[in-house]
Amino acid sequence: MEIISSRQNTQIKQLARLMESARERRKAGQAVLEGIHLVTAWHEAARGFELLLVAESALAHGEIAPLWRDAEAQRRLVVGDSLFAQLAEISAPVGILAIVGIPKPASHRHDCIVLLDDVQDPLNVGGILRTAAAAGVGAVHLSAGCADAWSPKVLRGGMGGHLALDIHEHADLAQVARDFHGQVAVTTLQHSQSLYDTDLRGATAFVLGNEGAGVSDGLLVLATLRLRIPMPGKVESLNVAAAAAVCLFERVRQQL
Repeated sequence: MEIISSRQNTQIKQLARLMESARERRKAGQAVLEGIHLVTAWHEAARGFELLLVAESALAHGEIAPLWRDAEAQRRLVVGDSLFAQLAEISAPVGILAIVGIPKPASHRHDCIVLLDDVQDPLNVGGILRTAAAAGVGAVHLSAGCADAWSPKVLRGGMGGHLALDIHEHADLAQVARDFHGQVAVTTLQHSQSLYDTDLRGATAFVLGNEGAGVSDGLLVLATLRLRIPMPGKVESLNVAAAAAVCLFERVRQQL
C-alpha cells in the first residue's frame, strides 16, 4: 500500500488548492469535507467521493475503516500522518478528508426559503445553513457578497445541512424575491412589526442581511413584511445566525 508523504503529489496539490481557493472550487466544481461526521453524512446520502484521503494512523479507526472499505479503490489515498496534519484545517484532525462534487441546486418550488444578503462570516453562513436545514427550509439563496457556501469553514458550520438544501450562490436576490410566490419577510428595525405578532404559516421567504449594514435598500423595498425580534435586554441587535434561528423556528412553532 502506497503512503503519500509529499505535498508535490498531484492529488495533494489539488486538495490544497480546493481548500484555499473559492475560485478553484468553482472552477473544479468540487469541495473538501473534513472529519468523520461530514464524510459519513455524505456517504450515507449516497453522494459518492471524488477522492477519499485517510491518514495512515486512522485506517483502523472504527468509524473510518467502513468508509475506506466502501470507497472505490481508485478513489482512495493513504496519507502520512505528518502530511495529513499539514493539510487539515481542524486543530485536532481525526484523519479523514474527502473531495466531493458540488451538487447543482434543483429549481423546485419551496414554501420556505432564505435569502442571504452579503453575509460574509463563514461561521454565520454555516450556522444559518444548519439551522435552515433543521427548520425544514427548502432553499437558500446567497448573494455574490456572501462567504463561499462550500468553503471548509462553512461546511463544518453546516454540519451536513448542505445535503438537505438547494443552495444557490451568486444569486440575484431581488429577482428571487420578485419571483417568490409568498410573502417576503425582511428583518429590520425600520418601520417593522414584532415577529411574534406575524402570521408566518404560509409561504415565506426570509431575507437576512449583512452583519454590519443589514439588508440592502434594494431588498427592503421588495419586502411585504418587515420584522423585528423583540429584545428586552440591553443589546442593539442579534448575531445574524441567531436571528435566523429565532425567525425560522418561530415559523416552525406556528405551523405546529
